[in-house]
Amino acid sequence: MHVVSWPTLRRSPPSRKPTDEMELWEALLLLGGGVAAGIINALAGGGSTLTVPLLVLAGVPGTSANGSNRVGILTSNMAAAANFRRLGVDGLAHAGPVLLPILSGSLIGSLAISQVADDTFETIFGLLMVPIILLSLVKRPPPSVHSTWRPATTIVVFFLIGIYGGAIQAGVGLVLLSALTRSGFDLVTANSVKVLITLAVTVVALPVFIIKGQVEWGPALVLATGFTAGGWLGAHVAVEGGERVIKVVIVAAALALAGRLLGLY
Repeated sequence: MHVVSWPTLRRSPPSRKPTDEMELWEALLLLGGGVAAGIINALAGGGSTLTVPLLVLAGVPGTSANGSNRVGILTSNMAAAANFRRLGVDGLAHAGPVLLPILSGSLIGSLAISQVADDTFETIFGLLMVPIILLSLVKRPPPSVHSTWRPATTIVVFFLIGIYGGAIQAGVGLVLLSALTRSGFDLVTANSVKVLITLAVTVVALPVFIIKGQVEWGPALVLATGFTAGGWLGAHVAVEGGERVIKVVIVAAALALAGRLLGLY
């Protein structure tokens, strides 16, 4: 008797729609989220805690969301750096001592995170969002007049920040501001240096994600448009209490999206 054996059927993973088929609501979500994040980054920092989860909610896998987000970070920080320079605050003159360690760390961090699976990245990001939010709410101490760190300590600290910035990006501006003020910069100069360092980190990290195929250009460019507009608007926000309102919004949104990424609902 001849027995017919049926081949084992394996469920294929769900196919993803091309980025050029992005729905209108997804484009509007990314555009609006980019504007909000650009303003948040200009006023407080931590805008990527909103935009990376929004990219995931719009259908971009976790590691690709992390890579795609860097396009907007690049354009918004280029605009901010040019604006600082126009206003006479030259962060480049002060950023030299920390650029090499932070760029070295950035390359290591971006290479490491690009090897992580999407589900793992989304879990890591969801867990990190809570401490990043708490950091955004902590009132920074007044900057010291003189550096309180030895040169070797400064190198190690900024190398570690570079690893984090290259890998995750979200909240790195807050960490940088704390480290820069702790190491002796006044707040205005620290903001200028922060923008240049973030720009440099992105210039190093973004090509890694592009080479790995972890940038989805449709969502990335829509988000970058919002990011750039938000950065411009943020520089002109002068409404009393505006930063406080924005922090409340980012905390609420980030907590909700963190719960979504962690599968709590």
